[in-house]
Amino acid sequence: MFILSIAFLGVLAAASALPVDNSNWQLVPTADGRLHLVNINPYNLPEAQDPEVHFEPETDIGFWLFTRSNPTTPQFLRINDPASIVNSNFNPANPTRFTIHGWSNDGSYPMNNAIRDRLLAVGDFNVITVDWGAAALNPSYIGARNSVGAAGFGVGRMIDELIAHRGVDVNSIYLIGFSLGAHVAGNAGKHHGGRINTIIALDPAGPLFSAGQADAVSPQDGLYVETIMSNAGLLGINVPLGQANFYPNGGRSQPGCGTDIGGSCAHARAPQFYAESIGASVPFRSTRCASHDEILAGVCTPSGPDANMGGQPSNFGRGVNGIFFLTTNGDAPFARG
Repeated sequence: MFILSIAFLGVLAAASALPVDNSNWQLVPTADGRLHLVNINPYNLPEAQDPEVHFEPETDIGFWLFTRSNPTTPQFLRINDPASIVNSNFNPANPTRFTIHGWSNDGSYPMNNAIRDRLLAVGDFNVITVDWGAAALNPSYIGARNSVGAAGFGVGRMIDELIAHRGVDVNSIYLIGFSLGAHVAGNAGKHHGGRINTIIALDPAGPLFSAGQADAVSPQDGLYVETIMSNAGLLGINVPLGQANFYPNGGRSQPGCGTDIGGSCAHARAPQFYAESIGASVPFRSTRCASHDEILAGVCTPSGPDANMGGQPSNFGRGVNGIFFLTTNGDAPFARG
């Protein structure tokens, strides 16, 4: 249920009087369901805009390390501070997983804890929560959107530090990003020349992004790039951006979300699906479709082998590629097998 405050209604009324094309304005909900009015045309803005936030990724991004030795209390890793890495519980012999939140959130976003807990339940991992809230909490969506390149650079720099001080193999790293965080993950992958093992892009943000943009997640950003589309065409981008692209329930709306004005419920399903897929006894079995056009038309002609969406380990090395369709339950557990 969305909460429309009196203040928000005032913003909405004010926006109707702005000397710009009102078709540029969209209602974009945050993760808690509160609606924000966003002008998605950066070339046709009113004079009064939210100020840009000065964002220094090497100092402003927090990296919270969790392992089985400290499953709920983080250790803080810092770029240009080798001692914070060397003296931590980070073990280069174990796989490393980064989780990256989206707009209007920080490291405390529930997705991070859900994925962390599932990973540590199934094995020894270095789980690093990326807190780029210094930029993502910008009330201006445009300002936060324009920070994904810098945030990705910051994540890439932390990976540089892990390589330099702990001998980490980039082939043992997954980057798991939600919404704007999916594009942050892609930019971190670009920083490392596409050598990161796996990038999981959870309903990559759609407003002000398109396929092929320099700072949008792309199939070349990792050895294996998977997208999970749950609100494609509204909060999520509508086009496939990965090597393998999964469209649960058609990828636009999700069962159990009701009318879902604004799409925040469906948008949040992608990280929920992914978290459940880790160590689950029932997989998210998916049918490979002939094309993305079929997804848009609401049909799927089986074409090629089925595959599981998400999971640990990922589909890397299994030849999984293309467009996939699956159905889920409306409540957890979501997977139907």
